[in-house]
Amino acid sequence: MKKKIALNVFYNLGIIVSICGIFWAFRNGKYPPAALFVATGGYFVYLKIQLVKEMRNLLKK
Repeated sequence: MKKKIALNVFYNLGIIVSICGIFWAFRNGKYPPAALFVATGGYFVYLKIQLVKEMRNLLKK
């Protein structure tokens, strides 16, 4: 359970850093890094959704 909480914190930090990176990249006109931040942010959101689904199933049992 502690591992899953740590993963959740890591995913949240990854999402926050990606959002900050997107804003930074667009303000400075650097579009390739912005695309990278969008991709990594999307991946972290996907992983977080999978973790939440797994936790729901674990708590139901």
